[in-house]
Amino acid sequence: MDILSLIIFTPLLGMLALLLVPSDKKDAIRTVTATVAAIPLILATKLWIDFDPTVAGYQFTVVNDWIEALGVQYHLGVDGLSIPLVWLTGLLMFLAPFAAWNVDKGTKGFMMLVLLLETGIFGVFCSLDLFLFYVFWEVMLLPMYFLIGIWGGTRREYAAIKFFLYTLAGSVLMLLAIIALYLSVTSFDLATFANPELLSAPFSIPALTELVANGSIDGTQLANDGVLFGWPFMKWIFVFFFIGFAIKIPIVPLHTWLPDAHVEAPTSISMVLAGILLKLGCYGVLRINLGMFPDVAMDFATIGAVIGLVSILYGAFVAMAQTDFKRMVAYSSVSHMGYVLLGASAFTHAGLQGAAMQMFTHGTSSALLFLIVGVAYDRAHHREIEGFGGLASVAPKYTGITTLGFFAALGLPGMSGFVSEALVLIGAWGVHPVLTSLAVLGIVVTAAFLLWTLQRVFLGPLNEKYKSFPDVTGREIFVMAPLAFLCVLLGVAPMLLLGHMDATIEALRQLFV
Repeated sequence: MDILSLIIFTPLLGMLALLLVPSDKKDAIRTVTATVAAIPLILATKLWIDFDPTVAGYQFTVVNDWIEALGVQYHLGVDGLSIPLVWLTGLLMFLAPFAAWNVDKGTKGFMMLVLLLETGIFGVFCSLDLFLFYVFWEVMLLPMYFLIGIWGGTRREYAAIKFFLYTLAGSVLMLLAIIALYLSVTSFDLATFANPELLSAPFSIPALTELVANGSIDGTQLANDGVLFGWPFMKWIFVFFFIGFAIKIPIVPLHTWLPDAHVEAPTSISMVLAGILLKLGCYGVLRINLGMFPDVAMDFATIGAVIGLVSILYGAFVAMAQTDFKRMVAYSSVSHMGYVLLGASAFTHAGLQGAAMQMFTHGTSSALLFLIVGVAYDRAHHREIEGFGGLASVAPKYTGITTLGFFAALGLPGMSGFVSEALVLIGAWGVHPVLTSLAVLGIVVTAAFLLWTLQRVFLGPLNEKYKSFPDVTGREIFVMAPLAFLCVLLGVAPMLLLGHMDATIEALRQLFV
């Protein structure tokens, strides 16, 4: 079996293996889950090492017919945009069982759903067929719904249903776009769901829009003659895809499911949700909206940049107003995802690089922040920021890790978040100078609420209720240390990540020249 299929389906095989483990053997269930999750991480690391960063197109490709009558293929591959996210998925899903080690209710079901979720995420990042992409996208929906709805907090049912309805609405729009695109290209003997056959130069096959433009096919159905409510067909397809991805990012005002889902989800699931699932929406925008429809994307450039700015500022200011530690981190994620849209909307090399890097760096720092919140909640059984105070005197290791995580999230020079946000601002400045200037305010506000939280929770006089507050355990350090290390490593050596992305990003940028 090829390496990508092994990465995708090993967690699914592990899920089936858990069926053979007795439900009362909880340590065995946790151990099997962690062992199974380690295999895709090892394989993803090998993938990273063997990847040729000088090649812009897809590597390790697999093409097999699946549903021949519809032109659907089992088509896999990775490039400089997807391979960092594949590796990050492997890391976070390996850490997730350790972060959930204390889950005692329905441990077997919980771990099985985590492994199923991992298969869905890997499948999205590796799929080069739109139908296959959609199948894996939907595979992620049900595990997350149950993980929040069964193992979440007091309002878990509300949060799970809200997450499900929002995500389902976006999925329906994506499905409509995929079907409409398929029905259109069948008229030109291009009946296929295969992504590269609709993608452009960086993926080796001319874009559908390019085929229309150069007269290779009769584009009357796809160009301005195919008008619906005043918009060409391709704009509707672009918007449907974008809304589906925007809900997952999420952007303002489609973000309201996120704080509820984060607050109610178990710590390990919040880590995965912030670290990986939000990136799926950003990945879809870069891969499909920009890669498949560059001409249409340019028409929406200013709108995309404005949406990014609104998310940056709104998320930051609302995060500052929160009194719940976890809800504050959730809104900070809304703010940080806005930088991805701002950078992507500039269509410059630096902007696209910053957007792609921000997905990875935020994946590490946000996952670390949710683990930090989980430590406090496990001990104090509440998340009220004002309810703590002076924890640095009794939990120095916890304080040190939290400080590092906060500095990474606020974009301190020397941390990974600084590099990605700086690239976004540099890349967007020449295209959207006013919006970029306003976006800097988001960095200032983010620093303000994170430092204010650090002061209220860890500094000042010790709250006597927590004079015996336990410091982080070895297991908790094991989960948080790799993320903290990456926040520093990519801050001082960003080319370890950017070098793998560079060729693909440059090829994507060429679409907008």
